[in-house]
This record gives sequence, structure tokens and C-alpha cells, in this order.
Amino acid sequence: MTNYLLLPGLGNSGPAHWQSHFERISENFYRIQQADWEKPVCADWTARVDAAVQKFDPATVVLVAHSLGCLTVAHWAAAYPRSIKGALLVAPSDPETPQYQTFGSVGFTPVPTGKLPFRTIVVASEDDPWVSLERATEFAENWGAELVNIGPAGHISTDDGYGHWSEGWDLVKSLGK
Repeated sequence: MTNYLLLPGLGNSGPAHWQSHFERISENFYRIQQADWEKPVCADWTARVDAAVQKFDPATVVLVAHSLGCLTVAHWAAAYPRSIKGALLVAPSDPETPQYQTFGSVGFTPVPTGKLPFRTIVVASEDDPWVSLERATEFAENWGAELVNIGPAGHISTDDGYGHWSEGWDLVKSLGK
């Protein structure tokens, strides 16, 4: 059985978010809780990811991340050499942009550029306010990931109409095979 670990971004994912929907419809989806959703510290977030992964056989784990959660996966992979089944990284935000500095996140820059040692799909939008399509493409290329451009979809969040996201569900399940 595949175990899906959800990594929300800043502020966590609310009840109408696609991550919360996935968590509700399948018993093997688990949200990784962070100590501080508003002022994240990369070392703390990655340590919590590693603790969650170690609760399972890592070979059964698929990480399902959104926004800053995607960068957490990249930092986790650089810091903790674990062999997992795969990762779906949706709307990776770019912490190197000036707008990000207002959030007080610590340690997420520079963005890791090494190839991720597991199958990875990066899902990007053409009009995401938190990362340009060019930058998301660069992330995917550096990480050795497949890039899925879903067109103009904003930040692929609840505000953009992504609650019951069937395409995302199909991508997640493709990683679990």
C-alpha cells in the first residue's frame, strides 16, 4: 500500500483545499503538521517531514506538496537521503522573490538545485503569482522532474477553484503505482 504524506504551504491548507479533499477521501493520506504555519523555518519543516517519512517504510511513501511545501521537499531530499516512492510538487513557490520576504520564512533560500532521487512531478500554472512558469520549469529541470503545465490556474489553490481536483488526484495516484 502507498502512504501519501501531505505537505501544505504557508498557513496550512484549509478544509476546501484539494489537499484536504484528498485527505478526506482516502484513508492512507496523512497531513504533516508543522509547529509554525505562519513563520516557517526550513530546518524545522524538513525535520518534521523526515519524522513523518520514518513512520512508514520509505519505499511506500509519496510526498504530496503545495507551494512552500514543495521547497520543503527539495530541502528535505538534500538533507535526508531517503529512498521514497515519489513526490507530487504542486505550484512550487519561489522564496527568492522580493514579495516572499514579507512572510518571515527562514532557510528556504537558496532553492536546492540537485536532482531529486525519486520520481517527481512538478505541476505549474501559467499565471501563478508566487512563481513564474519559467522559474517553475527551471525547478523541474534541476530536480529531474516531469513538468505538467495546467495553463492559467493561479496558485492552484482553493481561491483558484482547486478543491475537488480530479487531474491532481490522477497524478497522485500515478505516483503510487
